[in-house]
Amino acid sequence: MGRAEERRARERGGRRTAPRGRRSSRAAGRSGIRGLFTWKKILGTFLGLCLLGMGAFIVLYMVIDIPEGNADAKRQSNVYKYSDGTIMARDGEVNREVVDLAKISKPVRLAFVAAENKTFYKDAGVDLKGTARGLFKTLSGKGAQGGSTITQQYVKNYYLTQEQTVTRKLKELVISLKLDREKSKDDILAGYINTSYYGRNAYGIQAAARAYYRVDAEDLTVEQGAYLAALLQAPSQYDWAVASDQGKRLVEQRWNYVLDNMVEEGWLDASERAGMTFPEPEEPRGDPGLKGQAGYIVTAANDALKQQLVADGTAEDDKQADALVDAGGWTVTLTIDRKKQAALEKAVRTRLTDELDPKEREVDADVQAGAVSVDPKTGSVVAMYGGVDYLKHYYNNATRTDYQPASTFKPVILAAALEEAARTQAGRPITARTLYDGTSERPVVANGRKVGFAPENEDDRNYGDITVQTAMNKSVNSVFAQMGVDVGMPKVMETAGRLGMAVEDLEAVPAQTLGSMGASPLQMAGVYATLANHGKKTSPTVIESAEHMSRSVTMPEAIGDEVIGRETADTVTSVLTGVVDDGTAREAVRNNPLRGGQQVAGKTGTSDDNKSAWFTGFTPDLVTSVGLFGEDDEPPHKQVAMYGAAGKPRVDGGGFPAKIWAAYTFGVLDGTSRFDLETDQGAAVEPSRPPKPSATPSRTPTREPTTPPPTTAPPTASPSRTPTTEPPTTGTPTTEPPADTTPSDPPTFGIPEDSAEPVEP
Repeated sequence: MGRAEERRARERGGRRTAPRGRRSSRAAGRSGIRGLFTWKKILGTFLGLCLLGMGAFIVLYMVIDIPEGNADAKRQSNVYKYSDGTIMARDGEVNREVVDLAKISKPVRLAFVAAENKTFYKDAGVDLKGTARGLFKTLSGKGAQGGSTITQQYVKNYYLTQEQTVTRKLKELVISLKLDREKSKDDILAGYINTSYYGRNAYGIQAAARAYYRVDAEDLTVEQGAYLAALLQAPSQYDWAVASDQGKRLVEQRWNYVLDNMVEEGWLDASERAGMTFPEPEEPRGDPGLKGQAGYIVTAANDALKQQLVADGTAEDDKQADALVDAGGWTVTLTIDRKKQAALEKAVRTRLTDELDPKEREVDADVQAGAVSVDPKTGSVVAMYGGVDYLKHYYNNATRTDYQPASTFKPVILAAALEEAARTQAGRPITARTLYDGTSERPVVANGRKVGFAPENEDDRNYGDITVQTAMNKSVNSVFAQMGVDVGMPKVMETAGRLGMAVEDLEAVPAQTLGSMGASPLQMAGVYATLANHGKKTSPTVIESAEHMSRSVTMPEAIGDEVIGRETADTVTSVLTGVVDDGTAREAVRNNPLRGGQQVAGKTGTSDDNKSAWFTGFTPDLVTSVGLFGEDDEPPHKQVAMYGAAGKPRVDGGGFPAKIWAAYTFGVLDGTSRFDLETDQGAAVEPSRPPKPSATPSRTPTREPTTPPPTTAPPTASPSRTPTTEPPTTGTPTTEPPADTTPSDPPTFGIPEDSAEPVEP
């Protein structure tokens, strides 16, 4: 016997063998698990599930029939109510005219196939992978997944509803399979292009051709047909007349995608494709039932409702949200106060449009007004002015974001400085009392070096050494350009975003301190409402509730968390009272006989090229942003300057916008109120003690402030204390003292001598 055999014999004898009981237990455990998960059982379970699924699908196929098309029968009007429950408007009349597919040119028909479903003429009417993804996402609560065939989209649009459920998706799958077997591809394509929603209240290709190009469907060019086909992906986002720059880029990309697919499939000659240019559509025409301001408000409400339907997962995308809202049956209660709405419309008419005469001055036809009024305590939009008339000017001036907010952005810079506890280049804390050099075109400095930015003040006026308070009152560009760099422009832009401005994709450069980004009256009202609400994020909302026969929508809370500290917000508010009492809004607001002692904060803004002019102001109970925009009266409606409008040399924020604001605000407020501020800075605060006189000139103010705190009564025609500083005029710039002497115009704050700070660049 060899050694190996001898060793194995000893092991069998038990000397190196584990105890019998433990060995048998472990072996039994392993054999039990293996027995449960054998490959035969796994394969059998999988096949069983497949057979079960196939059986269930066969049952569904036998049970579900193609229903009668009833899209029109189900469509109802949407009803829009004021906050008091009275009806403001109805919409929902179907704009549809069915046309025979034979009347539409073959290339236009194929453009829709190229856009949505290149395999349309080859497939069985369904996209199994796309449907499986959609079912999985619906079951997992992640929303729906696109990728449906033309047949499936037609079934969803015409035979079913837009609801996002597993049952609806299974029905869509079965009906699509049956429809593909019972109807020709051309019949299905005709149904699809005649029932789809194209935006502008246009259902079907004939209505769309009229709405976008003022032609019949049979006269559409390939380029125009490709645009309408591209439009179906996102009608609201891709409507050229109202699309953002990003929306225009996206629809052009999709238009190119459609035409390139046609070339790839051999449906369009490459040389013909190379000569095609994007066909910009005609100006939209409003729904006749939504004349006046109703159309602007309804459009804003619909946009907000659609956005929420996507946000809460009810709609998979903008296209489905459009279909859900435009299918009708909604009762939307708005936050709009009927009396305040009428007052805002009257204020614009009496303080602006009555003074414009396009027959006398061509530029008067180019002046557009937009305004939004918000309750800062609730975030409710209580009034909105979108333009002269929805039927005459389709674009909503209250929500447009293509004009510069100009100096109404300056409070954001100050808020960033205070929130970040920022310091000047010399290391001094930035407060309302900090002195800056207000010389026009003074180069901005960072870490001892010029940054290549030297903005001009309005009228190129030099102010010399002034406090931040005075710089805000007089809207001094050079001061806030330097302050922005002192804070750090990324921090400034971050603060702007937290306050509600759309600045995420903007470059954080010093030029942004001039308010050179785009913003809407709605956005600026939200920013200032957040200040009025002591730093709590206020997102203006136009919808109080939205109910449908099959669902209700819960709108997001308008009042959010604190995005800047209360002391920061209150200090900015305090400083902004100085703009009214001793600044660019003094004439229209401070001296208004309707003021009645009401405390007011606000800021004017006028773009350098006079294409926009603003006043955004607030009381403790009401925030209103008014913007005037220069827009060419003739297509394509480019931005133009407003010089000479109403016979004025220039349209500035302290003029028409502030006058509209004052006429509206002082006319609707019940009684007077005062700000509850937690701050020791700003125009509303008296110096702690009289400053000591100075025997020698210095660069620090040493006299009593010339600007009194806001009073509880309106000033008389001849105030007892006349501020020595005046707002900039359109005349010759005033000569200012050199930087090393005391300014002849004392700052608005008296600063105790022992707390003096040096002047900053």
